[in-house]
Amino acid sequence: MSVLKSILKGRWGYFFIAPAYILFTVFTLYPLVDGILLGFYDAGLANRTWVGLENYSRLFTDSMFIQSLTNTVRFVLLIVPTTLVLALLFAVLIYSLNRVLQAFYRAAFYLPSVASGVVLVTVWLWIYNPTYGLLNYLTSLVGLPRIAWLGDPRYALPALAVVVVSWILGRPIILFIAGLNGISRDVYEAAMIDGASPWQQFVRISLPLLRPTSVFVLITQTIGVFQTFVVVQLLTKGGPAYTTHTIVYSIYETAFQFFEFGYASAMGGILLVISGSIAIIQFKMLNADIEY
Repeated sequence: MSVLKSILKGRWGYFFIAPAYILFTVFTLYPLVDGILLGFYDAGLANRTWVGLENYSRLFTDSMFIQSLTNTVRFVLLIVPTTLVLALLFAVLIYSLNRVLQAFYRAAFYLPSVASGVVLVTVWLWIYNPTYGLLNYLTSLVGLPRIAWLGDPRYALPALAVVVVSWILGRPIILFIAGLNGISRDVYEAAMIDGASPWQQFVRISLPLLRPTSVFVLITQTIGVFQTFVVVQLLTKGGPAYTTHTIVYSIYETAFQFFEFGYASAMGGILLVISGSIAIIQFKMLNADIEY
């Protein structure tokens, strides 16, 4: 009875939060659960047949899926550490500036995060163009040969990694700047009085106190990069020779080109398990308490 009374007492609160929960249930929770269940079916456009774990067992013998998984892991290993280091470096440099310059550089770095993906891809297509692209022009100035950055299997994956880093760098920079602003200046002043150099202040004060921010950035960026799709779809379509074929692109291709929705859902289930497991491992290894 006491529980029922407490629910009735806060009924107006439930009324006001109901729209958000209904939208979350209909457009997020239900599709997630249905997608996981769909992985146990042989599902096409008009039929659905229960096959149990057949789709999942098929994944482990599918060379294309294994290559997509390998490419995705390489993406994560290229992009996430690079993003973390560059974001922290730029955040420290921007933090040392005055307020006006801080505002300018925060906006400049954050702009690609909110810009249209099509616009950004158009810019990078011009930069990477093998005939008249800016990058080949700059390399030709030092005598290097022209390279088909998106057409050569040796360079396609790193080239896409550069695009993704430029795309997602803004948010981590903003987060790290916010974390630096949350550190009391008294701590730095005490360290200066004790004779600590700027490098020692960064290593002994800034890095430890930025650990919660670093863990949050690391986990969110890892999950985000595992879901890389837009740049692959617009720049390479998984080529050349499937060297940029990611898991999410495989899911898209399997579902909307081959119409194997059950098999595509099984891929999504594996992606959910892998990205979730890695995020948990990262959090446990860094052993940081994050306050939300």
